[in-house]
Amino acid sequence: MPNSDLIPTLLSKLYDNQLALEASIMELSNWVEQRGSSDVAENIRGALHTIDENEEFIKLTLAVLMAPE
Repeated sequence: MPNSDLIPTLLSKLYDNQLALEASIMELSNWVEQRGSSDVAENIRGALHTIDENEEFIKLTLAVLMAPE
């Protein structure tokens, strides 16, 4: 298998990791908020907004890269 064939799989795995990190960080922000630090929780959610903004582009790009030729 050529190295170029590994790129879509690598990107897919990185995307999966990104989503897992987003979910775990969101859980932490909820935990922080429940303990009275709503400002900190809101800052965390604001930082996670970038992941949300880029998600659709990443999914579309992966679909193109992994489509059979």
